[in-house]
Amino acid sequence: MADLTGLYQEVILDHSKRPRNFRVLDDATARAEGYNPLCGDRLTLYVRLEGDKISDIAFKGSGCAISTASASILTETLKGKTRVEAEALFETFHDLVTGKLGARDNLGKLAVFSGVSEFPARVKCATLSWHTLKSVLAGDTAPATTETEDAEDQAAR
Repeated sequence: MADLTGLYQEVILDHSKRPRNFRVLDDATARAEGYNPLCGDRLTLYVRLEGDKISDIAFKGSGCAISTASASILTETLKGKTRVEAEALFETFHDLVTGKLGARDNLGKLAVFSGVSEFPARVKCATLSWHTLKSVLAGDTAPATTETEDAEDQAAR
């Protein structure tokens, strides 16, 4: 288990220090702002949709290691996925980081965030880019915030 934890930490640190798809996507068809007031993380998520498919996705912003790594892995994971597949991954990822779902082999790099559920304050860091993605896909113009997560979690209880 210690080896797995070390690997997870290594992947998160790598993506936080060298985030993938960290750029402005000039030809984005949609974009949204995201903000985590608890930690101060901020990002802009850029998405280019071709029909119902995410043909490209990128982000810019600043945040903690978990927030940055999550956005980086999100962009790698979602390229080429459909809107429906992206929405399903949001639900699976949210269940993973809130402890409703154990680490799964079929989650690929997303599984590195399974330990986040042990640190409730870090859940918002891990899910900021995902909530921002949800806003992009819904066409919301208001900035996404992790504060909506509290209301969603309380309603589910």
